[in-house]
Amino acid sequence: MYELIIITLSITVGCNVLAGIGSYLSLYTNIFNKHRIQSRTYRPDTFWKRLPLIGLNLTILTLLTVVGLALTYEAFDTTWQGGALVVGQFLFLVFLDDAYFYFFHRLLHLNTYLYKKIHKVHHKAFAPFPLEYIYVHPLEWMFGALAIPVGLFAIFALNGSISGHAFWAFAFWRNFHEIDIHSGLQSKLGTYIPFYGTAEHHDRHHMKRTQGNYASTFTIWDRLLKTYLPPVR
Repeated sequence: MYELIIITLSITVGCNVLAGIGSYLSLYTNIFNKHRIQSRTYRPDTFWKRLPLIGLNLTILTLLTVVGLALTYEAFDTTWQGGALVVGQFLFLVFLDDAYFYFFHRLLHLNTYLYKKIHKVHHKAFAPFPLEYIYVHPLEWMFGALAIPVGLFAIFALNGSISGHAFWAFAFWRNFHEIDIHSGLQSKLGTYIPFYGTAEHHDRHHMKRTQGNYASTFTIWDRLLKTYLPPVR
């Protein structure tokens, strides 16, 4: 149990510490200037004003993670189960989470009540910096992550156990990708991964606050369902 919890928290904490450092450097230095997608900038005190809600969300996330894994640790197998199984479970979680996120995110925009009461908080980020991926109403990220326990339950039901390595890979990927698309910096991975949801794709969504570009990991959902908007050049 302790191995499962410690490694999972290390991934989450490590990613968010780097996101915090990146956010500070992006806002208060010129290191990333030539890589910025937008020329617009925030007020100097924005980072500190965002921190209370970001800190609250990360605290809740940490507590839910610890409690959830402590209650379900017997369903996980932290021994190496083979590359094919690990990759298969990882891709299944990515696909399910991404499909659910598209429709959930789209609903948050199309439903006026949900947008005004919940999602509007996140759209205060018009030129995102890394930590703003978690600058959201707590109900948004909690309901937005429901596909993860559903996916884990499905894996357990089908396989009899959940690969700890697949879960850790997914935890890293989800944190890394959310931080990347909210970085406000030009993406490189889109060159190598087909239909990769780049920072440019998501930045357009924040920049214009338009009805489109709801997808996260893969832009295929926006392309198939006619909500794709090309990045602003």
